[in-house]
Amino acid sequence: MNTMQMIARGVAPVMAALLMTACAAPAFKQPAMEVPAAYKETQGVRTAADGSTWQPAQAAEARPRGDWWLAFNDTALNQLINEATRANANLAVAAARVKQARAIAGVAEADRIPQVGVSASGQRQRASDLSLGLPAGTPVAPTKAFNASLTASYEVDLFGRVSSNVSAARSDAASIEATYQSVLLAVQADVAQTYFRLRATDAELETLQRTVQTREENVKVNQRRFDLGDIGEFDLSRARTELASARAEAIGLQRQRATTEHALAVLLGKPAASYTAGNSPLLDSALLPEVPAGMPSTLLERRPDIAAAQRSMEAANARIGVARSAMFPALNLNAAAAGASGSTVAEVFKWSSRSWVLGAMMSMPLIDGGRNSANIRRAEAALEESVGSYRQSVLQAFAEVEDNLAGLRILQAQAVQLDEALVSARRSADLAQKLYAAGRSSYLDLLDAQRNLAAVERSAVQLRGNRAITTVALIRALGGGWNAAVTSPQLAQQ
Repeated sequence: MNTMQMIARGVAPVMAALLMTACAAPAFKQPAMEVPAAYKETQGVRTAADGSTWQPAQAAEARPRGDWWLAFNDTALNQLINEATRANANLAVAAARVKQARAIAGVAEADRIPQVGVSASGQRQRASDLSLGLPAGTPVAPTKAFNASLTASYEVDLFGRVSSNVSAARSDAASIEATYQSVLLAVQADVAQTYFRLRATDAELETLQRTVQTREENVKVNQRRFDLGDIGEFDLSRARTELASARAEAIGLQRQRATTEHALAVLLGKPAASYTAGNSPLLDSALLPEVPAGMPSTLLERRPDIAAAQRSMEAANARIGVARSAMFPALNLNAAAAGASGSTVAEVFKWSSRSWVLGAMMSMPLIDGGRNSANIRRAEAALEESVGSYRQSVLQAFAEVEDNLAGLRILQAQAVQLDEALVSARRSADLAQKLYAAGRSSYLDLLDAQRNLAAVERSAVQLRGNRAITTVALIRALGGGWNAAVTSPQLAQQ
């Protein structure tokens, strides 16, 4: 063996390794993110005017995990979320996208194995006498021809095109599955929030109805006193005005209730005209569960939208390998076995009619006008885009948790003050009623006390609904429950 051959044998493996490295997808690197050790709201930061701080919830190991809504202990809510999980249209769309992504991944996987096909053909034809070089008018008998063949082809994954494409397709499928889980969580949370909004509206209507009854009593009392000449028409007219205004408010709130009911029907996958929600006022916010916030780092594992962004980065990274492999040779192996054409089917399958071919084809671009280089740059830019989207998803997730932790803390502080205001307002209204009945105060004093009571009662009811809605929002921001998301029946059979 001469010196040149020895050098060639030594250099060849090195060159092959360099080529493989050049075209392979780069090793995926997790983007660095600044993850706080704890949520700001859980560190006793005083940001409210009253100096209140977030009170950490107790451990929730014994509570329902995947089915987070069970923590509300509301049978009607459980039924509504189960119905929405089965019938929501947006969820069905997301499930269909998952099926498509899984099928696309299956298409990419198919390139890993040889492609084998079979074909058969038969025909009957008659050539013209002139095309055969015969005198015009010469009879030409028709002929029959039959053919059968078996073919096989396989792309040797020399430079990682196939494996990179499979990896990208798998990551795409995983990303879309995570997006489905995000849609599932959104639908469940929307149902819960709409349900609590409807119940809060029912409670507010109940409060308004009590106000209307009070105004009706005022009209009756003032009418009697006017008939007796104790008061002038001014007080009677004012009482009638207040009654009409309270009734108008109650009627206006019915519109809000109808709109909320229709929204709930859509979430349940039902026509608005065929769904009616029963009256169920939200009476006690003390029944709301305490939600453990956990550690910020766990949010990156529980939020399905972050998981989807993570998988999208991995897919973009793999597509860099696909783009790089296009600049290097592609090797395809082909084989075919065929029966020669015959005038009968039996002749096609005779041993003497057999024919076969084996071949290999290697192709490589030489001049492409910079197309492949541009594709590599595009793939690298797509990875940068996906990294930016991932960072934004993480930052948004942290912000949503902080928002809802702060919201619950502030709503709790408001509730304490409103409870005190409600006690005082009821006492004031009761005293004003007694003084007015005894003739020791004017109707305006009574009316002012009753207005204050009605306003505080409505504020308390609205606050009760806001606390329930914000509790659901916090659960949603934390990724839903206290473990991995559940699987919808729409994907269970796949």
